[in-house]
Amino acid sequence: MKRRNFVKTSLLISSIPTILPQVGLAAAGTAWQKKVNQEYYELRVYTLKNQTQQKIVEDYFQLAAIPALNKLGSKNIGVFTEQQPEVQTKLYAIIPFNTVEDFIKVTDKLATDNAYLKAGAPYLNASATEPAYERIESSFMRAFTHMPKIEVPAKKARMFELRRYESHSEVAAKKKIEMFNEAGEIAIFKRVGLTPVFFGETIIGEMRPNLTYLLTFDDMAEHDKNWKVFGSDPEWKKISSIPDYANAKIVSKITRTFLVPAACSQV
Repeated sequence: MKRRNFVKTSLLISSIPTILPQVGLAAAGTAWQKKVNQEYYELRVYTLKNQTQQKIVEDYFQLAAIPALNKLGSKNIGVFTEQQPEVQTKLYAIIPFNTVEDFIKVTDKLATDNAYLKAGAPYLNASATEPAYERIESSFMRAFTHMPKIEVPAKKARMFELRRYESHSEVAAKKKIEMFNEAGEIAIFKRVGLTPVFFGETIIGEMRPNLTYLLTFDDMAEHDKNWKVFGSDPEWKKISSIPDYANAKIVSKITRTFLVPAACSQV
């Protein structure tokens, strides 16, 4: 799809659900997709330079953004910081939307919410000389058909692993999504303890084509153990041995980030 198709909001609304063609999906998978009401996600990554900015952004989500977005229908908002940052930590936020239109209209709706504007004033009205953050990187994603909504884990001490799989082409990216959906990789994840929170196909964002997903574990020991179990699982070995699903053919880069939930996180 050519870049000009993204110029106007009206075109964005009509085109997002079908930006990437359905490639190589089995008939059963297509039938499943028609039955499933998939969520959409905005994944934000805030670049912060100090603890002051981090507190402003975390307070913004806790006091202003999460209550206001919940009222608008965006539930289960996740807010995370890096587990072992090399420098000042970044802040990650995953915001679900029921429809593309909900995402398009959210900024205008928040602008008329007086409680939100008051509670979020330190963030919203920060000066150019003392900004609330340095920059935001934002991606817009569509949930996978076989995991159409965020699944919130039990409320206890835990860590998360955010993984992004980049592909060399749209066709290859669709094949990897097919592997998770129709081939059953998501089901294997759940069975062996790689507990997923969400899977998203990036529609707009950096490093496309890619997919992104979030897993959760009690600690790093469980993380290492469960990934090892997954790697030796007979069903996984069977799927991964299919030539069309070989990583060398459909995945060009994997990026992983370990996260911990902020106090305000609903995930």
